[in-house]
Amino acid sequence: MTDRIDLSNLPSYRQPRRSVFSARKFALMASVVAGLGAAVYGFSPSTSPADLFSSPAHAQVNNEVRKVERPIGFADIVERVKPSVISVKVNIKEKTASNDDGDDSSSPFQPGSPMERFFRRFGGQDGFPPGLKGGGRGRVVQGQGSGFFISADGFAVTNNHVVDGADKVEVTTDDGKTYTAKVIGTDQRTDLALIKVEGSSNFPFAKLADSKPRIGDWVLAVGNPFGLGGTVTAGIVSASGRDIGNGPYDDFIQIDAPVNKGNSGGPAFDTNGEVMGVNTAIYSPSGGSVGIAFSIPASTVKSVVAQLKDKGSVSRGWIGVQIQPVTSDIADSLGMKKAEGALVAEPQANGPAAKAGIESGDVITSVNGETVKDARELARTIGGMAPGATVKLNVLHKGQDKVINLTLGQLPNTVEAKADNDNDSGKGASKGTDVPKLGMTVAPANSVAGAGKEGVVVTEVDPKSAAAERGFKEGDVILEVGGKSVATAGEVRDAITAARADNKNSVLMRVKSGGQSRFVAVPLAKG
Repeated sequence: MTDRIDLSNLPSYRQPRRSVFSARKFALMASVVAGLGAAVYGFSPSTSPADLFSSPAHAQVNNEVRKVERPIGFADIVERVKPSVISVKVNIKEKTASNDDGDDSSSPFQPGSPMERFFRRFGGQDGFPPGLKGGGRGRVVQGQGSGFFISADGFAVTNNHVVDGADKVEVTTDDGKTYTAKVIGTDQRTDLALIKVEGSSNFPFAKLADSKPRIGDWVLAVGNPFGLGGTVTAGIVSASGRDIGNGPYDDFIQIDAPVNKGNSGGPAFDTNGEVMGVNTAIYSPSGGSVGIAFSIPASTVKSVVAQLKDKGSVSRGWIGVQIQPVTSDIADSLGMKKAEGALVAEPQANGPAAKAGIESGDVITSVNGETVKDARELARTIGGMAPGATVKLNVLHKGQDKVINLTLGQLPNTVEAKADNDNDSGKGASKGTDVPKLGMTVAPANSVAGAGKEGVVVTEVDPKSAAAERGFKEGDVILEVGGKSVATAGEVRDAITAARADNKNSVLMRVKSGGQSRFVAVPLAKG
């Protein structure tokens, strides 16, 4: 029971008038104070104001609040994983002569080559990294990146662009020791490399994660930014499945942990201390971190590293088709309910797909029963399989579903696309015949020098037309309209009329441009 406070014993006490401090107003003020205490400290007040800040209940809850407010750090994780991370230093001996005028400021690598891009991104002024030695013929260029051990016997992962073309590779471990390493194998398409560090059989190593990270998960990036030595930064997974235009196998994890020059090849750890990805690229106007970095997923690293360790290179499955995404307009033209799958623009002659009966205009919708969402997913799925494997493809062929079984070939190391230089601008073309509603004129291909014998050549495009908006240009060859081969302007008009009669909003055209085929869905004007 709570004691009552007798105010009449106080010297300054005067009996209050009822209009100033009534019992009702005093109770109201007490409840307001108690309410503030409850709001601030998160508990219900006791019956006595004197117990407000000293009750056992308050002490217990206040301790819980302090536990929640205490910052959660990553020191335990970092202490465990940081020894597995290494600094990678490479020496590349220039094999080209200096300029005749004695100016050695130009980059020693071919423009656009992996090493030229690497040093432009991670080097110093004019594409040379800090530490450039010598001058003129025979000078040595140095660069630095990051990596991490994946086994106790010295196998380590880094980026291809870090070690590509290196004459000498050295690594420095977290304890400051330096070792020589040799390159076991590289894969340019995924920008991964496997190196072997000699000198010990008991290196601390990291484990590649088995599960995919979720958007919002914590991530720790460990590496060697700006050559400073082992550095740790933290952030979250911002996105997954990112395509940054690096190639058909792009499937990057986007993170916002600060990643800077020299972090390439370093690991991105999850809170279990496992490697969720390998840092490979950043998006930055200035060259420094702006919170957008990209990591190669651990699942990709596992499959690539296994092949590099086994044979020093990567073999990928191949079906031999040019593919493109199925847009909503293309889906409408083909009568598809959803814009998904991969549209075959052209099967390669004598390739596995052509031999199995796949044709231009077919849409590959699934592989071994797994739905294909888009063209990139098909490329990644087929590329992840071994050459010689048999796959089952579900294909939409001329509006009908069919199943095709084929044996995968091996993806060629280089793919050459020969442009049809004789067909750049429709030289020798007649003025052509207008195709109404589309804003272009066409002429039979056999009437235009160098255009071939099939299709019609675009001889003129209205820059404000629907055709121009879809990328048509003078010299393009239209091979098919609405799934039918065309050889004259009249056949183009007939195909368009048939599409309108079928209440199509657009008509699908197969177009050859610069030696490559693609499908274009052109919207149809009404009337």
